[in-house]
Amino acid sequence: MKSSACNGCAAELSSFPANARPAAAVHTVGASRRAQKSSRGPLHGRLLSGSGAALEPTGRSGNAHTRPPFPCPAASSCDPAPGRRGWLRAGDLRLARQPELDEDESAEGRRWGAQHAGARELAALYSPGKRLQEWCSVILCFSLIAHNLVHLLLLARWEHTPLVILGVVAGALIADFLSGLVHWGADTWGSVDLPIVGKAFIRPFREHHIDPTAITRHDFIETNGDNCLVTLLPLMNMAYKFRTQSPETLEQLYPWECFVFCLTIFGTFTNQIHKWSHTYLGLPCWVTVLQDWHVILPRKHHRIHHVAPHETYFCITTGWLNYPLEVIGFWRRLEDLIQGLTGEKPRADDMKWAQKIK
Repeated sequence: MKSSACNGCAAELSSFPANARPAAAVHTVGASRRAQKSSRGPLHGRLLSGSGAALEPTGRSGNAHTRPPFPCPAASSCDPAPGRRGWLRAGDLRLARQPELDEDESAEGRRWGAQHAGARELAALYSPGKRLQEWCSVILCFSLIAHNLVHLLLLARWEHTPLVILGVVAGALIADFLSGLVHWGADTWGSVDLPIVGKAFIRPFREHHIDPTAITRHDFIETNGDNCLVTLLPLMNMAYKFRTQSPETLEQLYPWECFVFCLTIFGTFTNQIHKWSHTYLGLPCWVTVLQDWHVILPRKHHRIHHVAPHETYFCITTGWLNYPLEVIGFWRRLEDLIQGLTGEKPRADDMKWAQKIK
C-alpha cells in the first residue's frame, strides 16, 4: 500500500523546526482512515494514549536538548517496534528513518501546517483593521479587569469565602462549556465568506485545523483580542454597578459579582490557555503544573480534538466537560438536529479549506 502522511501528524510536524522532524513520519492511508473512524466516542482518548512520536529537536551543536511530545492518530502504523507501547525517543526515530521520501510523500508532507495552501491564504486575510480591533479590545478589557478587581478586593470579607470558592468553580465550568459551544459553532457551521464575522472570527478556526501550531506564533494581542472583545459587556456592566450601586447593595451582590468576574477571567484567557495546549517548548513551570493537574486545558487532552474530522472535545478552557459531553453525545445530537432542520452539512467549510492543497 502506498504511504501517505497522516493529516494530524503532518500538520503538527510541519510547524516544528526542520531539525525536529523525523524524515519518515508517514502513515498508511488505511491507518489514517481507521484513526478518523475512531475519533468519536469516549474510547477515542485511548487512540492517543499508546505509542507516538516524541521529537527531540537539536540545538546548534546537534545535541538533543528538548523532547516535545507529538500525538500520532495512527500510532500503531508508525511504531517501528511492533508491540511496543509508550513514547518513542529520538534514537527510535533515527532507527525508523528511511533514506529519503519519494516525491509524492514529500508533497503530502507540505500540504499541512504553515506550508498548506489554505493556511497561507487564511493567514493573508488577517487585516490591519482586525489588528486595530484586537488592540482596542485588549486595552479596554484589561483596564476594566483591573478596575473591577480593585473594587472586589475592597469589598472582600472573610464570610464571603465559601461562596467565592463556589463562584470560582462555577465560573470555570460555565466558561468551559461556553468555550466549547463557541468552538463547536465556529468549527462546524458558517463560512469564511460570511460578511463581517467570516474573516474576522471564523477565519482563525479554519486556519487552526490545517496549521494547528500557527497559534503559537501569534503574539498576545492576536491570541487574546477576540476573547477580550466578547467579555467587554459583562465587565462594563460590573464597572457600572460599582459606580452607581450603594455599598449595602454591593455587599449583597458580592458573591454573584465574584462569580461573574471569575467567569469573565476564564473567558478572557481561554485562547491563551488554548495556545499553551499547543506549545511544547518554553512554557513557564506554573503553566505546566496547571496543565498537569488539569486546572487548565492539558496538551495531551486537547490532541483528541485535533484528529480529523475535528468533531469532539471542543471545550478548551479547562477541558473538564469534554468527556461528559462526549459520553452523552451532546455535540453529535446537536449537529443532527441542526442538519435535520436546515439541511446544512457540519464542517463543510472546514473540509473545503483543508482540501486546498495547491
